[in-house]
Amino acid sequence: MASSGDIERRLAAILAADVVGYSRLMGTDEVGTIRTLKTHRRELIDPQIAAHHGRIFKTTGDGMLVEFASIVDAVAAAVAIQRGMIERNQPVSEDRRVVFRIGINVGDVLIDGDDIIGDGVNVAARLEALCEPGGICISRGANDQIRDKLAIAFTDLGEQTVKNIARTVGVFGLGTSDIAALPDETVLPGTSPGREADASARPARELVQQIRFCRATDGTELAWSVIGSGPTLVKTGNWMTHLEMDLESPIWRHLWRDLAQHHSVVRYDARGCGLSDWAVADISFDAFVSDLETVVDAAGVERFPLFGISQGCAVSIAYAARHPARLTHLVLYGGFAQGWKRRASDAAEKEKSAAMLTLMRLGWGQENPAFRQLFTSQFVPDASKEQADWFNDLQRASSSPENAVRYFEAVGEADLVPLLASITVPTLVMHARGDARVPFEAGRRMAAGIPSARFVPLDSRNHLILEHEPAYARFIEEIETFLRS
Repeated sequence: MASSGDIERRLAAILAADVVGYSRLMGTDEVGTIRTLKTHRRELIDPQIAAHHGRIFKTTGDGMLVEFASIVDAVAAAVAIQRGMIERNQPVSEDRRVVFRIGINVGDVLIDGDDIIGDGVNVAARLEALCEPGGICISRGANDQIRDKLAIAFTDLGEQTVKNIARTVGVFGLGTSDIAALPDETVLPGTSPGREADASARPARELVQQIRFCRATDGTELAWSVIGSGPTLVKTGNWMTHLEMDLESPIWRHLWRDLAQHHSVVRYDARGCGLSDWAVADISFDAFVSDLETVVDAAGVERFPLFGISQGCAVSIAYAARHPARLTHLVLYGGFAQGWKRRASDAAEKEKSAAMLTLMRLGWGQENPAFRQLFTSQFVPDASKEQADWFNDLQRASSSPENAVRYFEAVGEADLVPLLASITVPTLVMHARGDARVPFEAGRRMAAGIPSARFVPLDSRNHLILEHEPAYARFIEEIETFLRS
């Protein structure tokens, strides 16, 4: 989010909602109407917005404006709210029912502090005014983006002239009867009406994992697995992973759950980590790249997209330079082309990293998590207590203090800058603006060095994007859109 006084521009999905006949309802029973509306918001509307990663940025007495990073989430939230309202209104007499109209647009908006303004917002408000009571209207651009992602068909209402907008707007509508007729098994992102909106609580056991082992060139046993179905997506190994624990964790499970919906995701634990061998003689950058080659060959995939996170980005770049014909896409998040030793700008920066190594040697394996909490606060500063506690435990479960130090030192020596210009595979680079673990500038420089790479800054402070953040929805949408291109 921009600081106070700054104005930034970004693409967003905007949902505008208001209550039909609000003045009449207030005139009949002012106190009762306010209480009823608050109850609907507390029990249905706000939870659904949160479950679909939305942010309410403006409210009026009878309505609200909501920002979503994903148009799919915006439409899914609107459908869930309108379906929920149909059920909640059934026992209420028609003259006392609270009925919403919802308009949704995807477009360019201006961020002014906590407020959002611009044509993207104005069009959403005009679309809401065109809706029938209980219905949803979306713009043509929004309909184009959800057409192959949601099993919902909006009716083409043609080009419409709307107030204070110079151009006509293509409008697509979904009426109350259409929403009521949707089958109960309609698949929507987030949660269904009436359920708790904590999407992170969905059990990771829904994912069926097949764990296998392969042997690296030096004899190290590497644990790898496949989850999901569809085209293969290979995720490069990085430290602090555990194939089993990650599917149950509040830090990782949402990412693998969502990617596995459309892909057969191949993951592995890096040497010295997780279920792979811990007692290894060689923990070096070259060994990391060789291990990726070993796992890919064991999985039997010929051409595939490669996904690197954090240190895995450097390993992915090295693999892409060695095997350009094997890759279809390269996705890099939260990474760097130069390790911390190479990019340290001054003596103080090097001393800070040396202090981290000392803490790892002394505190990594202790029962008291105080030492490990320092790493947690860098990786996920906005974590809940559950998420922080889990990440503290993962550090000790995923690696020994000795291996953690060796891994940290090995990636610190990496320098892939000379290889960046040789990367020919289509590349997407994403990085959190406030990343406290790997500087945003490191990600920007990595993207700038790769010819034609697309760079997407994400509004987050977390090195590992958490599910409740609006940035997470955009993170997933950017990956899926890129992999389909």
